[in-house]
Amino acid sequence: MKNLLFKTIAILSFLIANANFSKGQQIPSAQLQSNPWTKAQLMEPSVLANMIEKGQKIRIYNIGVVEDIKGATHLGAASEKLNVEKLSKVLKGLPKNEVIVVYCGCCPMDKCPNIRPAFQVLKDQKFTKAYLLNLTVNLKTEWISKGYPLATSVK
Repeated sequence: MKNLLFKTIAILSFLIANANFSKGQQIPSAQLQSNPWTKAQLMEPSVLANMIEKGQKIRIYNIGVVEDIKGATHLGAASEKLNVEKLSKVLKGLPKNEVIVVYCGCCPMDKCPNIRPAFQVLKDQKFTKAYLLNLTVNLKTEWISKGYPLATSVK
C-alpha cells in the first residue's frame, strides 16, 4: 500500500511540476500570429538589390524605423495606425499588378511589429505582385553589410 501511495505522489508531483513548467514557457505573440504573406511573397534581398541595379520598375516602402533602401518611400512604423493609414492611401489608385515591396528590418521578422499590419494592407487591397523583403535578422545584417544600395550613405 505504501508503495502505491509513493508512486501516486511521485506521479502527481511530476504532473504538477510539468504543468507549472509549461505555463512558464509562453510562445511569443508574434509566433502565434498568422502571417498574411505566403512563402512565395518573400523576396530575397539579393533579388531586390538586383532589380534596383537594373532599374526595374518597383515600388519600395519602408514601413519601419530603419534606413531607406535606394528608391524607397519612408512611411514610418506600421505598428502605428496613422502610418498604416498612410500606406493604404499611398496604395489606393495604383494598378493591382504593380510590383510592391515592403520592408522593415528593425529586428527579426518573427518579432517585428510593423510587417504584418503593412502586408495586410497589400493583401486587403488585392495587390497581385506584393512582396515582403525577407529580412530574417535585420536590415543591417542582410542589406547594409552586403553593400546593397541605400538612399543615403550610412555613417
